[in-house]
Amino acid sequence: MAAYIEPKVLKGFRDFLPDMEITRKSLIENMENTFRLFGFLPIDTPALEYAEILLGKGGGETEKQIYRFKDNGERDVALRFDLTVPFARFTALHREELIFPFKRYHIAKVWRGENTQRGRYREFTQCDFDIIGSESAACDFEIILLIRTIMKNLGVDVNIHVNHRGLFNRFLSHIGQSEKSVEALRVVDKLAKTGADETCKNLTELTGEENARKILEYTGAKGSFTEILDKMTELSGGPSPESQRLFELRQYMLDYICDDTDNLILDPSITRGLDYYTGVVFETFMKEMPDIGSVCSGGRYDNLAGLYSKDASISGVGTSIGLDRLIAALESLGKLPAANKRAAAIACVNQDRAGLYQALAQKLRLSGIQCEAFTDSCPSGGNEKQLVKQFILAEKKGIRYVLIPGSNPLTDKITLRDIASRKNSEFTIDEIIKEIKKSV
Repeated sequence: MAAYIEPKVLKGFRDFLPDMEITRKSLIENMENTFRLFGFLPIDTPALEYAEILLGKGGGETEKQIYRFKDNGERDVALRFDLTVPFARFTALHREELIFPFKRYHIAKVWRGENTQRGRYREFTQCDFDIIGSESAACDFEIILLIRTIMKNLGVDVNIHVNHRGLFNRFLSHIGQSEKSVEALRVVDKLAKTGADETCKNLTELTGEENARKILEYTGAKGSFTEILDKMTELSGGPSPESQRLFELRQYMLDYICDDTDNLILDPSITRGLDYYTGVVFETFMKEMPDIGSVCSGGRYDNLAGLYSKDASISGVGTSIGLDRLIAALESLGKLPAANKRAAAIACVNQDRAGLYQALAQKLRLSGIQCEAFTDSCPSGGNEKQLVKQFILAEKKGIRYVLIPGSNPLTDKITLRDIASRKNSEFTIDEIIKEIKKSV
């Protein structure tokens, strides 16, 4: 006998039982419908890439978290840690086949060997959407608007925090710290996690006490969107293309909703830790559950695709929704949609008539009603206890109705068992279809 192998799952990885997987698929379908309404198209890329592709511009903690190994051909490969870098490779490789501006969405699993916590796993699903091939502020706005629309469709009120990496870099240059911009960005990016005191300490070690004070003054600007933008503009040396871009985004939002809004927040402490962001960046927080962190983050990356192409780089802007963190938040808020209940099943009274039972089930399916045909029959002539077992099975599966066919399932009247009320009724198949459609 083969040795027993204990069934177990790696830490940070999970199995999904049907109800949860149905819920996940439902959320994904909701988002996909919204993407398509906005004109976004689906793509897919391999889970496994050459390591040099993924590490070319990741920066920060990426190299420590990536799942990297040598395959059987001694090639240096790695599992994708996000969907943006593979998209850059995809764009460079298929540039001549794409029509720009190109709007894409990609929903798939990614892998990071990081510490697990609530809503954060080592294998998780990202939902990315991007517009590439345009530098227009209108593209930045459309991504922000799409975030807003998706969350609204899920019944979630959010605040979208925006900033501009280029404006922060301009500010650092203005105070003579441009050569330390990458390190400063990463320190500021961890402000919410480490706290103001630790951030101040790290900035002081990096830039000196006076410059640390200036950076914290810049990132801590308070007030309305306009007041914060005025302060950032002043501290960065005056009006610039970057400050103008933020002004345009605010104006687009005002034009769109026709009045003032507080859900587009200018937050100079939002920097995004990955090196490839160069312009506008944004993070999305649930109003009812801000402590869970950002459920949708992204920004503009003006030179990412250029890393993989000899031609001129392609400007892009996009964002990513962390599906697992979003599900954890929706569940905590009681807003996670319940798994869809299956409508009907055909009881198996006589296994010899399985073909007829499938034909009966198909009539319901063609009418748009979910229906399965049970395959384990009662003894010849029927048996009440065996039927009860099938009723119990239906209830466990969340099936509302069980059809108990007679000797001629397609022509005789059929007994319809309502599992919820425990009542039986006699109907023709056409009457049953109408009855079920009224209640599901």
